[in-house]
Amino acid sequence: MRQQPREFLGWDPLCGEGWGALLATQELVPTWAQHQAVTTPAHPHTSGAASGAMSVTSEKMGLSLTQEILSYLGLANKTAAWGTLGTLRTFLSFSVDKDVQRLLRAITGQGVDRTAIVDVLTNRSREQRQLIAQAFRERTQQDLLKSLQAALSGHLEGIVVALLQPAARLDARELRTALKDSGAAEDVGVEILATRTPPQLQECLAAYKHDFQVEAEEDIKSETSGTLQDLLLALAKGGRESYSEIIDYNLAEQDVQALKQAEGPSTEGIWVLILTQRNPEHLVRVFDQYQRRTGHELEHTVRNRFHGDAQRALLSLASVIRNTALYFAHKLHQALQETEPNYQALMRILISRSETDLLSIRAEFRRKFGKSLYSSLQDAVKGDCRLALLALCRAEDL
Repeated sequence: MRQQPREFLGWDPLCGEGWGALLATQELVPTWAQHQAVTTPAHPHTSGAASGAMSVTSEKMGLSLTQEILSYLGLANKTAAWGTLGTLRTFLSFSVDKDVQRLLRAITGQGVDRTAIVDVLTNRSREQRQLIAQAFRERTQQDLLKSLQAALSGHLEGIVVALLQPAARLDARELRTALKDSGAAEDVGVEILATRTPPQLQECLAAYKHDFQVEAEEDIKSETSGTLQDLLLALAKGGRESYSEIIDYNLAEQDVQALKQAEGPSTEGIWVLILTQRNPEHLVRVFDQYQRRTGHELEHTVRNRFHGDAQRALLSLASVIRNTALYFAHKLHQALQETEPNYQALMRILISRSETDLLSIRAEFRRKFGKSLYSSLQDAVKGDCRLALLALCRAEDL
């Protein structure tokens, strides 16, 4: 096996070895509808993230960062021990009784043991955390979430609440808050609706209806308008085509021409249709072909063609399509650059991606900004929640 470049190493103090040696890949499932056009078999490839997110890389650009990392590993084409590009995996020595007892001591002892609470909750998978909460109630007749809320405060309380919620309920809550908060719908709305897998999206929308007694689509209609509303509604329907090993050159050319001609009034729907329905592999080819035809990137046209929340939403969606991990790296960097870190964004992203592709996000962050995400969190985050966010990030990238 070739020598692994130093910049790709990341030391995890909990597992005692470089995370690179534990990366795994999963084949994308070819399920999207084929078009009746001249088609050519595409070269099959693997995707680093098990999350089903939409990140892809143009063939012209060569290997993605994740693929480049994997190319140095003997396990590149095998399912490895880690089994995920997340930083958090199922705890193999899991004992629900021991965890319940440790949390109980942390809450009821002399002073709240925040370190113990963080250590347990950030080293168990979401499924294991749900088992702990259930066992805690059975053994103590108390609700773990309410008990921890009473013992904690501030941002750490918010992180603990998010860690103990099912993923769908956390997404539903964040989406609801974004829709009700003027100026956040195009940011958080696109993040949740465009980066979740179809099953995750359906669970989120079901949780939304259950918790708030209203369909998410109804809130989108009442809280947004215009192109942003059309875009969010289209994403919420989850109708995007899945990846196929068929390259449809005719459809790509048709989409390029349609986008080039959609510059006049009442043509916004064409942009929404193509960017929310086509599969990401196809769209990257469209983006590349569009640039060759026009001499500039598609995002340049978006900035000139759209304004306000619609422009921001479309630019975010294009970023998700091009490279989901880099999209999240940019969002984390932005959250850390504010005068006061955006703890809500940091919490939402680190928790939601911790079991899917946070290793990829860390790698993109290091490459793009010249500094590791772990060091950036150390420098910017203060208070009790610092320990929890660093635990989710997991390790330094050298």
